[in-house]
Amino acid sequence: MKDADPRTIRLVDYAPPRYRTDRVSLHFDIRDGETRVTSVLSVRREGEPGPLELDGDDLRLVSVRVNGVAPGDNAMSVTPDRLVLTDVGDVAEVEIVTRIVPEKNTALSGLYKSRTMYATQCEAEGFRRITYYQDRPDVLARFTTTVQADATRYPVLLSNGNLVSEREDAGRRIVTWEDPFPKPAYLFALVAGDLAHIEDHFVTMSGRRVVLRIYSEPHNIDQCDYAMDVLKRCMRWDEEVFGREYDLDIFMIVAVEDFNMGAMENKGLNIFNTSCVLASPDTATDLAYQRVEAVVAHEYFHNWSGNRVTCRDWFQLSLKEGFTVYRDAEFSSDMNSRTVKRIEDVQFLRSVQFTEDAGPLAHPIRPASYIEISNFYTVTVYEKGAEIVRMLRTLLGADGFRAGSDDYFATHDGQAATTDDFVAAMQRHAAVDLTQFQRWYSQAGTPIVNVAVLETEGELALTIAQRCLPSPGQPEKAPFHIPMLMGLVARDGAAVDADTIAVSGDAAVERRDDGWLVHLREPVHTLRFRTGGRAVIPSLLRGFSAPVRLEVARDASTLALLALHDSDGFARWDALQSLLVEEIRAFGDRGQAGTVLVDLFAQLQAQALAASTPEERFLLATMLTCPDEAYLFEAISPLDVDAVCDAVEGLRRQLGERLLTGWRQLHAACVSDAPYSPDAGAMAGRALANVALGYLVAAEPDATVTTLLSGRFEHADNLTDRRAALTEICFSDKVTESTRQAVLAGFLERFRDKALVVDAWFAVQAASPLTTVAGLETLEQHEAFDVSNPNKVRALYSTFAARNFRRFHAVDGSGYRFLADRIVRLNATNPQIASRLTTELTRFRRYDSVRQRLMRAELERIAAAEGLSRDVFEVVTKSLAG
Repeated sequence: MKDADPRTIRLVDYAPPRYRTDRVSLHFDIRDGETRVTSVLSVRREGEPGPLELDGDDLRLVSVRVNGVAPGDNAMSVTPDRLVLTDVGDVAEVEIVTRIVPEKNTALSGLYKSRTMYATQCEAEGFRRITYYQDRPDVLARFTTTVQADATRYPVLLSNGNLVSEREDAGRRIVTWEDPFPKPAYLFALVAGDLAHIEDHFVTMSGRRVVLRIYSEPHNIDQCDYAMDVLKRCMRWDEEVFGREYDLDIFMIVAVEDFNMGAMENKGLNIFNTSCVLASPDTATDLAYQRVEAVVAHEYFHNWSGNRVTCRDWFQLSLKEGFTVYRDAEFSSDMNSRTVKRIEDVQFLRSVQFTEDAGPLAHPIRPASYIEISNFYTVTVYEKGAEIVRMLRTLLGADGFRAGSDDYFATHDGQAATTDDFVAAMQRHAAVDLTQFQRWYSQAGTPIVNVAVLETEGELALTIAQRCLPSPGQPEKAPFHIPMLMGLVARDGAAVDADTIAVSGDAAVERRDDGWLVHLREPVHTLRFRTGGRAVIPSLLRGFSAPVRLEVARDASTLALLALHDSDGFARWDALQSLLVEEIRAFGDRGQAGTVLVDLFAQLQAQALAASTPEERFLLATMLTCPDEAYLFEAISPLDVDAVCDAVEGLRRQLGERLLTGWRQLHAACVSDAPYSPDAGAMAGRALANVALGYLVAAEPDATVTTLLSGRFEHADNLTDRRAALTEICFSDKVTESTRQAVLAGFLERFRDKALVVDAWFAVQAASPLTTVAGLETLEQHEAFDVSNPNKVRALYSTFAARNFRRFHAVDGSGYRFLADRIVRLNATNPQIASRLTTELTRFRRYDSVRQRLMRAELERIAAAEGLSRDVFEVVTKSLAG
C-alpha cells in the first residue's frame, strides 16, 4: 500500500550495523498452503549498545527465543515488517519461527511457488519476506540450510553451498546444505521441485573437480545443453583472463518459468529465468543463444565480482553489476565478434541509457538516494556502470587493469566493499591520477563532446569542448575526465602512420595502437596534428572509448569515407549511423535517398558478398541494417514520431529498390542448407541473409513477397530464420490478412508447448504496426497468455510500448491508455514488473506537446490509483516532478 510519506533512503545516512550475524541455521518445512521457517542466528554486537533491529515484509511471527528464552513484552516489539529485540547483549543466539504462504506470493520476491516448484528471489530485499533478518548487504554470514518437503512431489531440494546430508523420513525428504563462504542474505537461494537435470564436470586450474548441474522441469531439459557448454567455457575464460577459480564442490543452475529478472547469482545455486538458459534451434534465435551465453557468464562471473566481494550497501550496486557486465561483455566479445558486440552495446546504450540520463529519472551510477531499491536495477547502474569500468581498462591498459582487479579481489575477499575501494585498487596500479575520474560515479547525465575541426595546409587543429546538461538535483556539473581514443584517416582512404604525426596541445596525449588516447579534463582543449601536407580526417571516439554524445560537423562524403576505410570497426559503423540519421532527418523534405548513401550501400553489398571471415560478415550485416526507431527517437530532435516512422520505411524501400539486384544476390548467397549451428560463422551468414530479406520485402512486388516469405518460413530449420520471416509477414501490408493469420495459427499450433516460442508469437504481434489496441486486447484473452507470468507480460505489454512505435504513440492516446491500465492492475500483484512497464511513459518530455500531454495525463492517473506500491510510486512521482 502507498505510504503517506514513503521513506527516502540516503547514502549520506549509511551507518554500519550494530550487530553482526556470523552464522545462520535455517530450517524450511514446506507444506501445501504454508511453509514454516525456523532461523537460528548467531549474533554479536560491534557498535554502540542498543536493540537488534530485524527487517520483515508481511511476515507472520510464531515465536522468538533469545538464548533459549522467550523475551518479555517489554523486551521486543513486532509488526509484519519489523522485529526489534531490546535486550540481546553482546553475544546471543536468536531463534525465530515464521509462517509464510509461498503459493500466494505473486510478487515473486522471497520464497514463492512457480507452477509445480518452489523457488526464491532474494535480491534486493526478498529475504525479509522469508524471516526476520538484518536484510542488508553488509551483513555477511555462513548459512546452513535444511529443507524438508513431500518426497514424491519434491524429490529435488537445493540450497547454497555443498551438500551435507540427505534422507527420507515418513514420506518427507530432508536435505541439508552448507555454504562455507560468508554471504549477505540477498544471495540465499532455495529450490524444491520434481526436476530433471543434466550433469557434467569442470577441472579447475588447480586441479579440483567441480560437479556442474543444470536443473529444469522435465519438459525443458532437452534445451539445457548449450548453457552447459557456455558454463564450461566461461569458467575457463575467467581463470585465463581474470585469474578467478571456482571455490565450491558443485555449481548449479535452475531454470524457472516465473521469474521477475533474467537470472540471479546466488552462491553456488544460480536461479535463471528460462529465457536466459534454454536454447535449441527450434526454440531460440541467434540473439537468444547470445543472450544465454552472456547471462550464464554474467551470473557465473558474479561468484567473484559480487559474491566473494559484495557491495557494502545498495548505493554501491554498480560495484558488482557494472564490473560484471563489463566482464560478460568481454567474454562474449572473445567468443564472437568483438566489433559487433561493441556496436550492439552502444546501440543499447544510446537508445535506452542516454534517454534515461536525459530524463527525470536520471541518476549517477552510484545514486544518492532511493525509495524502492528495485527501481535502481537500471541501465545506468548496469550498462553505464560497465562503461566506467571499460574506461578504467582504457586508462590503465591491459596489464594495469588486470593488476588492479587482482588487487581488488585479494584486498576485499570476503568483504562488503564500495566503489571507492574499487577505484583505490585501480589507482594503486595506474600511472594516471583517477581523482577527477571518480566524478563519473557521482554525476548523472551524458557528457556532450563538441569537436570543431580546422584543416590548414600541413596541420589539423581540433578544438574539443565538453559540457553536461543539468539533471535532477544536479544543476551544474564539473568537467569529467574523458578518455577519447582517436586516429587519422587519409582523404584518399589510405592508412595514416601515427608515428609520423607530431601532436601538440594542452591535453595529455598517449600513443595507442594506430592512434592516440586523449585525456579530456578541462572544459576546452586544443590539439594540433602536423600532417606533413597530407589531407586527413579525424576518426573520433574509436571503440566508443567513453559514454558521451559526440558533436562534430562532417559532410556525407566524409562520413562515407570513414565508413569504408577507417581501421576501427566501431568507427566505421558509427560514421554510417551518423550518415543514416542525417538521411532520415532530411528524407521528409527530399523524398529520396542521397546518392552518397546509395553508392556506399552498393559498395558494402559488394564487400558482404566477398567477405570470408565471420568478423567481416557480422560487421557488414550490422552496417547494412538501418537504425530502428528507438535509436532514432534518441538521436533526432525535435522529434516527430510519424515523420521518423515514415522516413525509415521510405528509406528502406528506396535502398531496396535501387539496389535490388544486390539484395537478391546477397540473399541467395547467404541462405544455407547446412544444419543449424550457433557458431559465429553460421550466425553471420543468417544475419546477412535476413538483412537482405528485409530489403527485398520492402522492394519486391506483393506476390513475390508472399511467395518469398512463405518459402522462407516453411523451409527454415531454426527459429532465427523462421522468426525473421514471421516478423516480415506480420509487419508487411504486402501480405494478405488471411495469409498472415494462417501462418500465425500454424506457428502456434506447432510450438504451443514451448513457452518461450509462444512468448515470441506474442511479441512479434505486439510489435507489429498492423496490430491495434483492440488486437492487443484480443491477444490478452488468448488461452496462452498468463498475466501472472513475467515473460508473457514482457512479450505483450513491454514489446508493445517499446517496439510498436506507431500504435503506442497514436495521437489519440489509446496506446498510452492501454499501458497505464495494465500498470495499475499489475501494481497490485507484481509491483516490480508494474514499475518497469512505466519506462516508456516516463520519457514523455522528448515528444511533441500533444503526446507529452497525453503521456503525462496517464502518469497522473497512475499516481492517483489506490494502493500504489513504493515501486510504482517512486517512478511516477519523480517523472512528474522532474
